[in-house]
Amino acid sequence: MSESTPGLVTVFGGSGFVGTQAVRALARRGWRVRVAVRKPHLAQDLRILGDVGQIQPVRCDITRPADVAAALKGADAAVNLVGLLFEAPGRGFDTAHIQGTRNIAEACAAAGVGRFVQVSAIGADAGSEADYGRSKGEAEAAARAVKPDTVVLRPSIVFGDGDGFLNRFASMATTAPALPLIGGGKTKFQPVWVGDVAEAIARAVVLPEAAGRTFELGGPQVWSFRDILKYILHETGRARLLAPLPVFVAASLGRVLQMSSLVGIAPVLTRDQVLMLKVDNVVSPGAEGLAALGIEPTGLEAIAPSYLWRYRRGGQFAANPGAPKDEAHPA
Repeated sequence: MSESTPGLVTVFGGSGFVGTQAVRALARRGWRVRVAVRKPHLAQDLRILGDVGQIQPVRCDITRPADVAAALKGADAAVNLVGLLFEAPGRGFDTAHIQGTRNIAEACAAAGVGRFVQVSAIGADAGSEADYGRSKGEAEAAARAVKPDTVVLRPSIVFGDGDGFLNRFASMATTAPALPLIGGGKTKFQPVWVGDVAEAIARAVVLPEAAGRTFELGGPQVWSFRDILKYILHETGRARLLAPLPVFVAASLGRVLQMSSLVGIAPVLTRDQVLMLKVDNVVSPGAEGLAALGIEPTGLEAIAPSYLWRYRRGGQFAANPGAPKDEAHPA
């Protein structure tokens, strides 16, 4: 696979969990990285991920075309990592996902930016019952309508130190007597390591042959929701009940819990998250994935123990934690 010469890449939403690793991966390849975020003062620590002056945080609200145009000035490539997990006053899925993506695509086309990488998600579908999945699907269509050579990356749930999935349930297990097994825990996931996603982004930016293609990013194993929770309990040494929770009950609960976003508190669960659990989150049969980008995926069990230890009693030096290993295995 051939690669283009590194220049300047603008990474929208580059201060988040995935964005930080993507910025690091791009900087290592020699790119100058402009990190476009709403609050650049909170992204100054990204500067140390590259050489002096290589990484520059700038203020940008992607719902404002003028901000987007300024962030793309002189750029050779762009990556959109902006994504909401829940809606809050003034920050809705349609505004951030669809309008914001369209603004970036239009600005890329107007400025002659050669490569636009749209980071979406497995489950993105304009016909999705969940507003998150629907808006992500419509955002992909909006990007391709303006810039047909947009590269779309769709990761499954992303894990790694600082993730919002394994850490959430591991933290919950430290105090709660039970973990919610929504829908009976049958939903399938294909967890993908954040380092592999970051590398996929870096390669999608530079490989000419990636233009216009969609890549679904999943790890080497498929896990059921139940087995992921069992694995978390094993690694943290916690004995907790896995309590089945019907989807309709969980959706109603999520509708109530998401109201915390009205006062600036991230909800523990939302209706949309429950609806997304009704559909398996795995790479589609025949879809191009990490292998098509020359990346060998890293398994959950190779990485998760390196950060889940913090939820054990006694921390990383705790004695043999949890249940027998054979009780926690991929589906």
